[in-house]
Amino acid sequence: MRDSKPPRIPASQITPESVWRSRRSWLKGAGAGLLSWGGAGLLGSGSLIGSAARASQVQGRLAGTPNPAYQIPDAPTAEQDVIGYNNFYEFGTGKSDPADHAARMQTRPWTLTIEGEVEKPRTFDLDALMKLAPMEERIYRLRCVEAWSMVIPWEGYPLATLLRQVQPTSKAKFVQFESAVQPENMPGLHDRIIDWPYVEGLRMDEALHPLTLLVFGVYGKLLPNQNGAPLRVAIPWKYGFKSGKSIVRIRLLDHLPETSWARIAPHEYGFYANVNPKVPHPRWSQASERRIGDGFFAPRVPTLMFNGYADQVASLYTGMDLRANY
Repeated sequence: MRDSKPPRIPASQITPESVWRSRRSWLKGAGAGLLSWGGAGLLGSGSLIGSAARASQVQGRLAGTPNPAYQIPDAPTAEQDVIGYNNFYEFGTGKSDPADHAARMQTRPWTLTIEGEVEKPRTFDLDALMKLAPMEERIYRLRCVEAWSMVIPWEGYPLATLLRQVQPTSKAKFVQFESAVQPENMPGLHDRIIDWPYVEGLRMDEALHPLTLLVFGVYGKLLPNQNGAPLRVAIPWKYGFKSGKSIVRIRLLDHLPETSWARIAPHEYGFYANVNPKVPHPRWSQASERRIGDGFFAPRVPTLMFNGYADQVASLYTGMDLRANY
């Protein structure tokens, strides 16, 4: 299947590093604890500034080479927002809970096991993974199913680069991601919202798509724990819950895997979870979004089909009913 390359953005439209580090001052007060527009849930309680400061656990630089094919003209979200406003239920359901508690998670040593329909199953340590390919900086849109969004400069390399190391068999049709479980370090595990571990999945062609990124850093630094350290995936045309964090296991399967949210609420969270403004969530519209950092009363942003990546990924779903396969 042919995948078109994303349009190149002129260098004059790419936000320079100095701007994405300091462009926005921190959003104070007004948004905390209020209902987000569109019924998308509550903003996290408490001061996100304090949360981000308490969880300042970035351990070093990880400056990837900017890939001009994966830049967008949207200004990146302020770093404080990216590390202070998260969904990571292993640490709690509040938006500031991950920043408050994730420092407890142990990320060294760390291994990633790849198994299932592969010719060469392997377990990689973190250092081997980080040396496997050159790191790129890619600026992606992130659209949460709760109708808020960010623009994030990730550091990593294509997931396909890793999967090629284990030589998928002809039976490999799907890829399943399993996140870490550390009961002593993850207070959210005591709330049985999810049957832990957290599990997500992709179709094989989605996993091998050039946009699907294995991520090790953000803003030129190693991933903070609350953002999915030490490695996660980023799949920018899908709702954010598809992008598994703190991954310890990848399985290649010959059948569609049951994923965590699809198991809990299949009428609300489907396997595909492609960003689609024409298909509402049962409890709110997906036609627009609130861009984090723009201020609570800023105009909402229209949501784009496939989160603005239609030119690259629409061909994956030719002939598919995207309302039925949400």
